[in-house]
Amino acid sequence: MAGKPQGRTGRRPGPNQTRAAILDAARAAFAERGYDAVSVRSVARDAGVDAALVHRFHGTKEELFVAAMALPVSPSRIVEAVLAEGVDRVGERLVRTVLGLFDAPDRFAPVLALIRAAVSNERAATLLREFVAREVLGRLAAAASPDRPELRASLAGSQVIGLAMARAVVGVPPLATTDPETVVACVGPAIQRYLTGPLQTA
Repeated sequence: MAGKPQGRTGRRPGPNQTRAAILDAARAAFAERGYDAVSVRSVARDAGVDAALVHRFHGTKEELFVAAMALPVSPSRIVEAVLAEGVDRVGERLVRTVLGLFDAPDRFAPVLALIRAAVSNERAATLLREFVAREVLGRLAAAASPDRPELRASLAGSQVIGLAMARAVVGVPPLATTDPETVVACVGPAIQRYLTGPLQTA
């Protein structure tokens, strides 16, 4: 009489190993293909797990990206906080929130690394651009802007990324050491105009 089929030998990977495999696969996928082209399903396939397990551990694609890149806070929380008091002075609240991240270098280090890489690496630039456009300023503009949210998001994004480069990466004086509220007062109205003000047309 034939014996019962033998099962697999050895231990199955534990939760920590599975989480690590998922995050490794996500980091590689985002670095290789950018943000928009990556899905939870494709990361699951690369990690050799079911997509439901990725959702269980990390939720949405945004949350997976935040975990994979070790970001200090999820963009959805930033957007919710910035919009909590409506669209008036939303530019100032955005700048104040972003400066709070810039000025905490230990927490902001992964974002700074991505910004530095984007200067000389097209894949990193694509990743940063797509993520910021879709998950941060895209959401903000969709909620705050009266028209042309994609253009408004890209204009506001140019200010935010430029501010990050000048203050936190290059260290342009005296901007790098100017007190945050002065920077908020100078840059906030420009972002407010990009997001909610009239757009001139030719």
